[in-house]
Amino acid sequence: MPFYLQYLAKWPRICFADLHGPSRETRMGYVMGKAEGRATNWHGHVTAVTVAPQFRRLGLARELMATLERVSDVDYCGYFVDLFVRSSNALAIAMYERMGYVTYRRVLDYYQGEEDALDMRKALSRDPDRKSMVPLGRDITPEELMQG
Repeated sequence: MPFYLQYLAKWPRICFADLHGPSRETRMGYVMGKAEGRATNWHGHVTAVTVAPQFRRLGLARELMATLERVSDVDYCGYFVDLFVRSSNALAIAMYERMGYVTYRRVLDYYQGEEDALDMRKALSRDPDRKSMVPLGRDITPEELMQG
């Protein structure tokens, strides 16, 4: 719970849920993000996007992501949005690619040292030449991520 509260307190405009029902009591999905980086590396980051099983394949993830992208672009003036996805999650990777994301780099052993992550990016309006989406051209380690 402290993890979620930290995000809500620090980046309230990038954390939201989609609710359904007469009194909006059913959580259909949510997205959590943050703004981070410096200079042309200033960006929105997708920490989590989740859609309840009964609401999948309705375009809800696309709507949640579009809202996060819009807030990252307009409210936070980011250059791009990025996210990490398990390299084995072919369905999610294909969905993000359809949304315009590209694989920027692979992070080796990112998930508990057992599986690589793909760092995927999508340029925002501050990056009209889409420089932030040009692949790095090499894999990195989680330690290199921490260095900036």
